[in-house]
Amino acid sequence: MTVSRVINDSGYISPDTRARVKVAIAELGYMPNALARQLRSQRTKTLALVVTDISNPFFTTIARGVEDTAKALGYAVMFCNTYESEVEELEYVRVLIQRRVDGVLLVPAAGSVDSIQLLQEHGLPVVVLDRHVRVEQVDQVRSDSEAGAHALVRHMLGLGHRHIAVLTGPQVVSTSADRVEGYRRALAEAGLTPDDEQVHFGEYNEASGYEMTVRLLATLPIATAIFATNNFIAFGAIRALREAGLTIPEDMSIAVFDDLPKGWILDPFLTAVAQPAYEIGKRAAEMMIERLTGDVPAEARTIVLPSEMITRRSTAPPRQVAAMPFQRTAPSRRKATVLTSQPLGQTENPA
Repeated sequence: MTVSRVINDSGYISPDTRARVKVAIAELGYMPNALARQLRSQRTKTLALVVTDISNPFFTTIARGVEDTAKALGYAVMFCNTYESEVEELEYVRVLIQRRVDGVLLVPAAGSVDSIQLLQEHGLPVVVLDRHVRVEQVDQVRSDSEAGAHALVRHMLGLGHRHIAVLTGPQVVSTSADRVEGYRRALAEAGLTPDDEQVHFGEYNEASGYEMTVRLLATLPIATAIFATNNFIAFGAIRALREAGLTIPEDMSIAVFDDLPKGWILDPFLTAVAQPAYEIGKRAAEMMIERLTGDVPAEARTIVLPSEMITRRSTAPPRQVAAMPFQRTAPSRRKATVLTSQPLGQTENPA
């Protein structure tokens, strides 16, 4: 009992006795039995972060935000990578339920909500990151994909581009749909009719970016600018353009959703929308732990964080076309928006 009181810092122990117990602990290399503690408390003090591609620097930075925040609050984090597979996601969820994690932070692989419903059935809280789902009583945190895409396309319209292609991920993924919606809205506001032939759905990886660009270059009218909706798609697009003998931005402008972390490259080149990836992870971990400790109301919350547009050398006016200053926009720096849960079928309207 005396040792327990010292380890758990509970009850009165004289300073002399406390010092002697700590010396004995150090000499014996004693470690408390975490499993026994878990059985008593019904808590493992462990969270799981399930992402779709841990090799993507965006998700790596989110993971850092989750881990730093969780560790500071006394929680460990398990990492799971689904490779954008709903099957892999569901398998991981089953394992996490068996391992009795306290909660799951999830980047959904696609449009299915089976994993979320399974977690809810077992009483595990869920926080959805990056993407959004239409499920009641689920906390969510992400950046404003639609507004970021809108800002990027307006920038290219302001440079004089009228044939802008968008290369994006799977149509069932909310970030793909949101970024295409921002693209369409910017074109409509400029009095242009969006051309479905210029909208290419694929996968969020380099191979898909390459294949979509090859198809794009065979489509008329030939685009003068490309909006790639993530970094890996942009890398594939750049490879395809170079193989075709085209230069950036002289022959083709390109802008991307997601910036590379500072320090990855010495000379940043791509015009980009930078998402607050670390902040997304941090806020998601805070939301989860607040939910576990009961420090928040029962209603689910949605946090929408602002993004920032960064103009660099990969975008320029098309050949022999002057820029149009009236279309230029300042970087988006809107405040984060916190939304409460809404009935299914309603849409969010962040301020």
